[in-house]
Formats: sequence, structure tokens, C-alpha cells
Amino acid sequence: MKSSVSGIWIIATGVIIALLYLGRDILAPFALAVFLFLIVEGFARIIDERSALLKRGWSRALAILVVIGGFVGFLAMMARGIAEFGSQGDAYLVRINGLIESAYGWLHLGDAPTLTELVFNESGQAFLGTIASATSGLTGDLVLILIYVAFLFLAQSAWPMKLDRIFVDKERRQQVKEVGDAARRGIETYLWTQTVISALITSLTYVTLLALGVDNALFLSTLIFVLNYIPTIGSIVAAMVPPLFALVQPEIAAWIPGDAPNDSYIFAALVFIGVSFWQFSIGNFVQPRIMGDTLNLSALVVLLALAIWGAVWGIPGMFLSAPLTVLMMILFAQSESTRWLAILLSANGEPVSRDAVTEEVKNSDA
Repeated sequence: MKSSVSGIWIIATGVIIALLYLGRDILAPFALAVFLFLIVEGFARIIDERSALLKRGWSRALAILVVIGGFVGFLAMMARGIAEFGSQGDAYLVRINGLIESAYGWLHLGDAPTLTELVFNESGQAFLGTIASATSGLTGDLVLILIYVAFLFLAQSAWPMKLDRIFVDKERRQQVKEVGDAARRGIETYLWTQTVISALITSLTYVTLLALGVDNALFLSTLIFVLNYIPTIGSIVAAMVPPLFALVQPEIAAWIPGDAPNDSYIFAALVFIGVSFWQFSIGNFVQPRIMGDTLNLSALVVLLALAIWGAVWGIPGMFLSAPLTVLMMILFAQSESTRWLAILLSANGEPVSRDAVTEEVKNSDA
């Protein structure tokens, strides 16, 4: 009997993963839309609770304007940064070609190719084609996400009535509502705390890059803000990006003494130390205090979730891997037959139980 149940679980898991992968073009944008909707609703709730003048509708409208304004501002900063790098393209090209030539000379690899030759060979063209395809897909998904968000706002008023029709039993309906509220609050808390942490790291990194004399510090800081939403790997990449740009910077900061060829490497190393300091200190000391047990996910589970959701949904899956896994853990913990899965996913072996969800909802309502 146990072997047949295990077999059913294995088959069901494979079918679900296959459906998620095959439907990624529809499901991934919709999942991003749901999380964006939760961010706006959480922001609107905060405005509504702290303002006696604004009604809920106006609070929601203000939250939408702020979120859209922030997103447009982010796109504007990214576009400005790309344009600034483009205006110095020739200088960067000369600097990169010099670094390639130095690397080939150290390794005794013979004549060094130029960046143009490396980029436009067969492998380089395939890589650029992949990036272009991903960028085009994200642009199209953005429009779809905004449409989904608009319809989620239109449909939310009908959900209580639908819930009453689906779950006729009052006790069962209340249980589903409590689990849904707990899941929503957990995801909202994670998204908001992650946003605060990312904003703090970004601000301190921006000041550090300005002080060190790194070109286009605003663009690099904005990129770090986005990367910090990707668990573990994102912070590592965020610590590596500014030093790489500093290494190929046409003119290093004036405070670096001397004109030795190794000055660029010293400059890049100092930038790496400055950026990594904020990533490490805030990630290891400040973030656990602010986030507390919001995630309650094992570190190994976070990495596995990042790999699995990234393989299934690509870049959107990497951004959503942590909140999606938290949601799965909460849902698994509500049934005795799946509670063992929630225990495996949790960091302390104590996922949120049904009774804890009920008590949490009562406390929040009080």
C-alpha cells in the first residue's frame, strides 16, 4: 500500500512539473502578476491603516501610482545607464581588448583575439541570440503582466462570493480563508522585507561606488537592487558585477596612485571589497533580524528551489522561487498526508500548522 502511494506521489509530481514547464509562457507571467498584485494590495492596506483621510479605493489608487511610478523610474535609470555605457563604447572596447591581450600574454596563448572577434564568432552569436530572445520575451511578458494585474483588481470583489459557493460548509470555508490569509501575509511580508533589504543595500552600495569613483554608479546600484531578489545566487552576482565594470572602466579613479598597469586590478579589488561588505554584513546580520522566521526555509531548500524553479520558469522562476516555496510549505502543512513535505522544506522542522494559522489570523484581526 505504501509503495503504491509513493508511486502515485512520484507520478503526480512529475505531471505537475511537466505542466508547469509546458505552461511557463502563461503561468510565469501570471505568477508575477499575482505577486505584483499582492505588493500593491499590501501597500494600499498600509496607507489605509495609517491615513484617516483616504478611503480604501483612494489608497489602492495611490499604491498603484507609486508602484507604477517606481517601475517606470527603474526602467528610466536602466535606459540612462545603458545609454551612458554606449556613449563610452569605444573607450570600453579599447580597455577590454587591452585586458584580453594581457590575459593571453600571461597564459602564453599566442595572439589575442579582439572582443569583436570573440562576440561575433559562432558561440558569441548564439549567446547574444539567447539574450536578445530573453529580453524580447520579458518585454512581451511585461504587457501581459500588467493586463493580468488589472483583471485581478477587477475580479477580487467577487472572490468572497465564489468562496462561499465553492465551500458550502461554514467550518471548511473558514479554514480555507484562514490558510489563504496566512499565505497572503507570509508572501507580502517576504516581499516587503526583501524590498526594504534590497533598498538598504542599494543605497549604501550607491554611496560606496560614488566614493570610490566608479562610473555609472546609479545604473550598477539599480542592477544590484533587482539581483538581490534572487536568493543566494543573486547577492553573489550583485557583488561581482560592479568590480567587473570597474575593471574595464576606461579611466580609473584619480585617487588611485601611480600609473602602473595593475592599478585597474587594485581598483576592481577595492570595489569588490566595498560592495561585498554591504552584501555580507546586511545579509548576515540585518536581514535575519528584519525577516525573522518569514521564510523558515532550509538553506539547502532555498538553493534547490532556486535551481528547480529557474529550470522550470527561467528568470521569473528564480525571482519567485522563495515565495513560491514558502507558499507550498504553508499549504503542505495543513494536511496530515502532506505535512511531512512541509517539515522537509522548513528550516526548524516546525512548519505552520492549521491551529497556528487559526491563532495567527485571530491575533491579526484583534
